[in-house]
Amino acid sequence: MQQVELLSPAGNAESFYGAINAGADAVYLAGDRFGARAYADNFSTDELRKCLQYAHLFHKKIYLTVNTLLKEEELDTLPAFLRPYVEEGLDGVIVQDLGVLRCIRETFPELPLHASTQMSVTGAYGAKLLKKMGASRIVPARELSLDEIRELKRESGMELETFIHGAMCYSYSGQCLFSSILGGRSGNRGRCAQPCRLPYRIIHDGKAGAECYPLSLKDMCTVSILPELIGAGIDSLKIEGRMKKPEYVAGVTAYYRRYIDQYLETGKVSVSKKDMENLSHLYVRTELGTGYYHEKNGKSMITLCSPAYAASDEKLLENIRNEFISDKKRIPVQIKAFLSAGKPAGVWICDASDPDCFAFVEGDVVEQAKSAPLAKESVIKQLSKLGESSFCLEKEEDATVEIEGAVFYSLKSLNELRRRAVSALEEVIRNA
Repeated sequence: MQQVELLSPAGNAESFYGAINAGADAVYLAGDRFGARAYADNFSTDELRKCLQYAHLFHKKIYLTVNTLLKEEELDTLPAFLRPYVEEGLDGVIVQDLGVLRCIRETFPELPLHASTQMSVTGAYGAKLLKKMGASRIVPARELSLDEIRELKRESGMELETFIHGAMCYSYSGQCLFSSILGGRSGNRGRCAQPCRLPYRIIHDGKAGAECYPLSLKDMCTVSILPELIGAGIDSLKIEGRMKKPEYVAGVTAYYRRYIDQYLETGKVSVSKKDMENLSHLYVRTELGTGYYHEKNGKSMITLCSPAYAASDEKLLENIRNEFISDKKRIPVQIKAFLSAGKPAGVWICDASDPDCFAFVEGDVVEQAKSAPLAKESVIKQLSKLGESSFCLEKEEDATVEIEGAVFYSLKSLNELRRRAVSALEEVIRNA
């Protein structure tokens, strides 16, 4: 059975951790520049580097959105902006601007490049051209049908990423000038004012009709047609929503994770009525559709009466927060210290589910105790302080110590040894 990537959005750190905890295979997000969602919280350099380290511990990926149109003077600053993330192992960049694509390919030739949906790729010729220019993945125009996507995959052989859930743009693949013309806020610079969600009156024969919302598309929900999407050869299933709350990101990710896994295991999807109700109460508009996969324009795709969000279920949101957002995902470990007078102190740490995945570090030489010897309880207490790391102890007995004779070793040195061991195991896991 074909494997498929579940790709989730993150506009802030809570959304990122919620997505990973809920089962995302990859997360797309923006740094503090060049992203098409300027009003999301987005990520500072330090935050994004920490997210990369965390994601790679769990063998997840991060794609950085550099998907605005850049001004000429901004291109010179792009390599310096990207460099810290590339050094941290960034998994890919989503781009709209052809100049950006060329600049990144020349500066970072090994960095995977994904052509944004805003490039409006509609067929194999466009996909093959971008492949020659260095793109490894295409996010096709959102207006393609499943048949057209299937044909694009067959003819181009490119990785394909398509949207499966969330808000939809009225303009062709997001290439909209309306916000810029109406209010001076360019959607292609990440500052869309969403004029398509405003009410308008349609004038016919000189008479203005009642207010309606002729430019507001229904939100997309495709969980019931996942077998068709995967069967069409789509490699990455993408959830929209970098401007939405962490509960939306985690909740939607969890439901799609459930049904993708169900399909991969059984070859079919059976979505419960309760799960559909829950999805409809996670910051989506009052009407849902399946986008352009089976439909080609038409008033049935429009939220003509109101684009307002449906009421949220506060209990559902609370449950999602408690399950996926309140705590980071952590890897259970076992940790052990070795203390023998006249020999370097040692700390061994391993993945509790895989003893072959381990790290061992040594510190200063252990001294013979002149008065009160170091107690095992004190050592175990220090070993157990995994704090803000990505590791945890499931059981008290997962922290142990071997002490030979009456020894002295400062707790400060022991803490430093534990921190080094944790860092070493993180490196081992990320490079596995």
